[in-house]
Amino acid sequence: MSHPRHALDEIIHAPVRLSIMAMLAAAETVDFGFLRDTIEVSDSLLSKHITTLEKAGYVRATKGFVGKRPRTWLALTDEGRDAFQNYTSILQQITEGTRRA
Repeated sequence: MSHPRHALDEIIHAPVRLSIMAMLAAAETVDFGFLRDTIEVSDSLLSKHITTLEKAGYVRATKGFVGKRPRTWLALTDEGRDAFQNYTSILQQITEGTRRA
């Protein structure tokens, strides 16, 4: 049997992407600017990581306007929510010293 760390999702594992996934898991949708400010990254860095998560099918971006100002809202897809739940389960196995059944 192999150590659970081998099952960690490398797409989520990057610190910024993990922060994005955790924030989105706690809400239905999150405004891009709010997410950027909360996890303390630049627009360009956040955009780069969002693109990676979108390509993996984990995040959905919706663009629109509030008044005349453009806005982007982000949300986890069902696949993203499942992947994040699996990721946190594996972390729990690692931190508690348990293995998968």
